[in-house]
Amino acid sequence: MAVKTNNIYGRITISDNTIERFVSHVSMDCYGIVSFVPMNIVDRVLSLVRLRTDTCGIKVHTQGDRIFIDMAVSVKYGVSIKAVVEALKESVQYKVERFTGMIVDTINVNVKSIQR
Repeated sequence: MAVKTNNIYGRITISDNTIERFVSHVSMDCYGIVSFVPMNIVDRVLSLVRLRTDTCGIKVHTQGDRIFIDMAVSVKYGVSIKAVVEALKESVQYKVERFTGMIVDTINVNVKSIQR
């Protein structure tokens, strides 16, 4: 699906894949996030074949003007997981809302591993 909106300039459509790529770039700026981890076996196979390496571990679902984001991440060893996840969610929500002009309804972060 895609997020669609109308304004004085016309119709704007932003695909889920575009939002996934944006979330990937924004998330890597957050302190404590090491990488994204495949969410399931399909993501793992696609990342091994190198078809979806940049959006591996990120799923974006849109419904109307609402955006739902799921992420699977690896966190740096020795940091507060709670603090890193809260900072990640806050940063992603703010930047995606500014980027799309839509409302981010839910951000789910699944910490899959810890790396040194």
